[in-house]
Amino acid sequence: MESVLNKLALASIALCAFSAHAQLNKHSESVADYAVNNYQNAQVHTLTNLVSFPTVNKSEISAPQNPDFIGFKALLKMKAAELGFDYQDLGYTVLIGMGEQKEKVTIVTHGDVQPANASKWKQSPFIIDTSEPGKLVGRGTEDDKGAIATALYAMKAIKDKGITLDNRIELMIYLAEESDWGPLTEFMKTYEQPKYAITIDASYPVVVAEKGWSLIAPTFDATSPQTGVYVSNVKGGAFASQIPEDASLTLHNASPELVAQLKQTAKVLKQVEFTFDDQTDGTLISVKGMSAHSSEPESGVNAIAYLAELFKAVELENNSDGQLIKFVNQLIGLDIHGKQFGDIAYKHDFMGPMTVAPTVIERDGNNLTLAVNARRPMGKEADLLKQQINSALTQWQADNKVTLANVKTTIGTPMLLDDAPHAQKLLDIFKHFTGDQDADFVSIGGGTNAKLFDNAVSFGPSMPGKRYTGHSEHEFITLEQLALNLRMYTAMMIELGNM
Repeated sequence: MESVLNKLALASIALCAFSAHAQLNKHSESVADYAVNNYQNAQVHTLTNLVSFPTVNKSEISAPQNPDFIGFKALLKMKAAELGFDYQDLGYTVLIGMGEQKEKVTIVTHGDVQPANASKWKQSPFIIDTSEPGKLVGRGTEDDKGAIATALYAMKAIKDKGITLDNRIELMIYLAEESDWGPLTEFMKTYEQPKYAITIDASYPVVVAEKGWSLIAPTFDATSPQTGVYVSNVKGGAFASQIPEDASLTLHNASPELVAQLKQTAKVLKQVEFTFDDQTDGTLISVKGMSAHSSEPESGVNAIAYLAELFKAVELENNSDGQLIKFVNQLIGLDIHGKQFGDIAYKHDFMGPMTVAPTVIERDGNNLTLAVNARRPMGKEADLLKQQINSALTQWQADNKVTLANVKTTIGTPMLLDDAPHAQKLLDIFKHFTGDQDADFVSIGGGTNAKLFDNAVSFGPSMPGKRYTGHSEHEFITLEQLALNLRMYTAMMIELGNM
């Protein structure tokens, strides 16, 4: 029944006052052209400067006290003054605005970025790399500093042309989206809800649904006699929201025949690259996959999952490392939808299936904690999902005579906004500037700050059908995409500014 109601609700958006062929404001296209013709190079230059600040949050210092964030905000303040906008530094949040109108349109972005492994980049990830034709490679180019630069010059083009808007345009830049929503949640208690809110931290055409970010994190703490075949020093992943590109372990007490068998299995697992290095006390086995945003596990190749798969037919001693390998094999495997994890798998008609991916391994002495990042759609109550997770964990421990030291479980809240008054207008803009008349509303696995607003939807900057590179170790945005974003964001501000 719920899925039918959701379909009807989503269909109602398409039948609202703005038809699929609604005409844009007479100024929108000409100002969009003006923005690209006059500010394409400027937004590239500004993006280059924004990327140069390694705004990765650190546990030992808050963003407002972090020198990298202080420098980043100083640049934003300078750009706001240069472009003629008002500027407010509110600690974790920066507001850059145009206009004094009572009602406002809030454009929501973030200025912090995920960590980057410098060894995986041609040069520093915080220096724009232009060696690939048409691309700007660097951490934050797609998520989210490119969108910030574009929004600034869309506002500037509108200001240049003297376009009168009924609503204030306010660019909100939050500084801990990738790590801590707490300060923004607190800030939103006093921030006056805007007339319309749009996050530019996701995908096109228009995102009206987001899965809930969830986590299952078991901790393994066990020793073994180390007389049989065992593994140690299991490593993998970089952070919880990235599909891991690398994983490794050391294999001990393995016969030459077993090593040969594993090498043969590795040849069959062609999606990844295995290496076997003989060490004095065993064999170091490494696997290279492909990183991706964990909201789109199908876009990456999970090194942790494939490392475990290599040992699917091998009986390992039950130390912490062996338990972790067994856990991944038995409850996750190479599936990305949780079908092996008890009864937790399910699917929503519009939002699609839940995804489940092992993303990072953290070691603390003998303790190993595995982060399993799940993205949960509508369609199953949180209490039921948690109960099913716990049942699967209990059964796994009983079957394997294992006692987990600890399990941390977080069940995120999905969002389905089927009545946003500005969603159709954004879809009209996308259709107009791309020519894609079949474009429709979409759901994503990722979670943006849209969840903290009454009526926020997401509009770009990632194009449908193209691999999202944010959170990967090869993040980039193309010059072509920057120009298209500038056109559409300029039109968006004019359309919603007078709506």
